Amino acid sequence: MLCVQGVISPLLANRYMNRFLRYWTRTEQPCRLRARIVSYADDFVILSRGRAAEALDWTRHAITRLGLTLNEAKTKLKDARRERFEFLGYSFGPHRHWRDGELYLGASPSPKSVARLRQKVRDRLKASHCRRWPEIRDGLNAILRGWDNYFCYGTRQKAHRAIDAHVVQSVRGFLVRRHKVPSRGTVRFSREAIFGELGLLSLSQSCKASRR
Repeated sequence: MLCVQGVISPLLANRYMNRFLRYWTRTEQPCRLRARIVSYADDFVILSRGRAAEALDWTRHAITRLGLTLNEAKTKLKDARRERFEFLGYSFGPHRHWRDGELYLGASPSPKSVARLRQKVRDRLKASHCRRWPEIRDGLNAILRGWDNYFCYGTRQKAHRAIDAHVVQSVRGFLVRRHKVPSRGTVRFSREAIFGELGLLSLSQSCKASRR
């Protein structure tokens, strides 16, 4: 399956996107191009079986008729069976199974989404230097839980492990500085303590519990 991914001016998000989708349906492009559109606001993906290049040409023409232009820097033509594409924070396409290395088509949180969450954790800790730990903990857990609720589809183990490791490192550094611990704090603020008595949410543990 081939895909065309594009982002149009935000003006298209409401009125113009609806006009574009109606024109897509009225001219019977789903049948002609063996394709479907998935859209959110001004971001969209066209999934086509073998006619993605035609779909892209048609889209450029249709967008021009609306008096708009595609953001060419963010418009891509990809073979989703062989390469990934990102949409709404997810990375879609070929993935390798962590156990045997076999390839499969799936979805996972994109690297950009993981990086943004890491930054949110860092920013929250920076802004919390005068707050009590229960308040800091609850704020971090709200961020982690919200992210996990959104990324509830697809393969998440790798992202969960990376986020858990970042939370441990960031929280440990924050608490070492706060309590003026004369060490790296790996004993006093171990992973088990951070996700145990200190009450931080572990995404890896939460995922395992939900599967059980």
